[in-house]
Amino acid sequence: MESFQWLSDLFTTTDSVAHITLLYAIVIAIGVYLGKIKFFGVSLGVTFVLFAGILAGHIGFTAPTPILTFVQDFGLILFVFMIGLQVGPGFFESFGTQGIKLNAMAATAILLNILVMFGCYYIFFDTNNTNNLPMMVGTLYGAVTNTPGLGAANEALSTVFGGNAPQIASAYACAYPLGVLGIIGAIILVRYICKVKLDKEEKDLEALDETNANKKPYKMHLEVTNKYLEGKTLLQVHDFLNRDFVVSRLVHEGELFIPNRDTIFHLGDQMLIVCAEADQEAITAFIGPKLDIDFEQQDQPMVSKRIVITNPKVNGKTLASLHFSSVHGVNVTRVTRHGMDIFASPTLPLQVGDRIMVVGPEDAVDNVAGKMGNSIRRLDAPNIATIFVGIFIGLIFGMFPVAIPGMPVPVKLGLAGGPLIIAILIGRYGYKIHLVTYTTTSANMMLREIGLVLFLASVGIKAGAGFFETVVQGDGLLYVLTGFLITIIPILIVGPLARWKFGFNYFTLAGMIAGTYTDPPALAYANSICSKEAPALGYSTVYPLAMFLRIFTAQIVVLFFCG
Repeated sequence: MESFQWLSDLFTTTDSVAHITLLYAIVIAIGVYLGKIKFFGVSLGVTFVLFAGILAGHIGFTAPTPILTFVQDFGLILFVFMIGLQVGPGFFESFGTQGIKLNAMAATAILLNILVMFGCYYIFFDTNNTNNLPMMVGTLYGAVTNTPGLGAANEALSTVFGGNAPQIASAYACAYPLGVLGIIGAIILVRYICKVKLDKEEKDLEALDETNANKKPYKMHLEVTNKYLEGKTLLQVHDFLNRDFVVSRLVHEGELFIPNRDTIFHLGDQMLIVCAEADQEAITAFIGPKLDIDFEQQDQPMVSKRIVITNPKVNGKTLASLHFSSVHGVNVTRVTRHGMDIFASPTLPLQVGDRIMVVGPEDAVDNVAGKMGNSIRRLDAPNIATIFVGIFIGLIFGMFPVAIPGMPVPVKLGLAGGPLIIAILIGRYGYKIHLVTYTTTSANMMLREIGLVLFLASVGIKAGAGFFETVVQGDGLLYVLTGFLITIIPILIVGPLARWKFGFNYFTLAGMIAGTYTDPPALAYANSICSKEAPALGYSTVYPLAMFLRIFTAQIVVLFFCG
């Protein structure tokens, strides 16, 4: 038996590196595999790592608390920073005309979640017990299925309570499963409350697509018939019309060439124009009628090539500043970023990872490709320096104390809020200080998931020791009940309000609710009942602000009310 002593030591010597690594490997692997199992058609995903950690902690399979705390906090920092880096580029752009209304509804739902939590706290719990409100905060974040908020609340509680902070992950675990189902159930209930017919909503979306002249690139061939344009330069025509368009090719007296800003227009010239779809009628009316020809099918020495920007020196430079037509003899007709086509406006700043469509002579296009980088292999490696520079700045920003009269401790954004805000700002404006923020989607997801499972495993293991007493012998059923109320009441208020007040399409509304609760299973349900992109649009519009508010309000509630 002594020959197997090493195996026994591996499981019992809690302060050894091998034991700690084994603990995390077992908890994360079991949690991820169990998370794939579906209950009523819905899986809990990696959140099941929390339950695996609770079980491990409950049976005494644990590690020293300082180690668990470090891994927990490091995982949280990595998780929220990668979220911020991902949502940063679209964070401020999400506040369009419809975006403002959707985000206002999302913010209202988040406020209602907090108010319902306080209502349940005063109705169902002993307010003289200082542990009850923190446990309700844990219930809140389980009910809204928001793990980063749990992390932010945990960190704020350690500031207020020190080493005696309540293990709110127990309440989170109680409320989470019914929270996932409750969100989907409430979305379905909103459908019946508002008397929504899914086929009519689909037809409304189709009609909207037909009438909405959006900003997607639009290509057309025109002939110059406006006598006013005779002898005018391309720049003069552009300035007079005051609309963005790119003339990528021009035929004058049978000769095809790439025009630049000084190219002179003549009657009878034929050209290939790329513009925003909304502007095509005005441009056609001013220049001349459309032609039923295709320059690309003619025998000519021009090529079109999609080039990937991988040269860090190009990061942040505008199309105008790169002088594509005047210096290189080519034109950029459109830009693709994060899978979406963007009109190639001269003032558009380019970012590493963008794909640009370049038209011109083959040798000139190849020359531009070399200057832009055009190396896919460069994009495969994440920009580690940017990530850790951002984390460094975010931690300093998060730890900066702000003293507020009447507060027991200075307010800080903390380990979650600081890196999140800095990541959003770097993701949006990093190019201005020459930081390359591009990370492939797979690399971002990998780092996010690693941070998330490390955080969940640590929280679960720490909470496991007292989980039985808290849930079974304590207020576990109350956490389930109050969590369910926190989940559905705001949806049943905001959903009909958004429908009746603003007339949102039901599918957009379902996506907005899923984004407000940062809940992928709810988005998957919304996508399953709609053939359009409306649910994903609603989700992505509110997700950045919702994630920020969930994390920020977690710390505000703890610091202002749990002290």
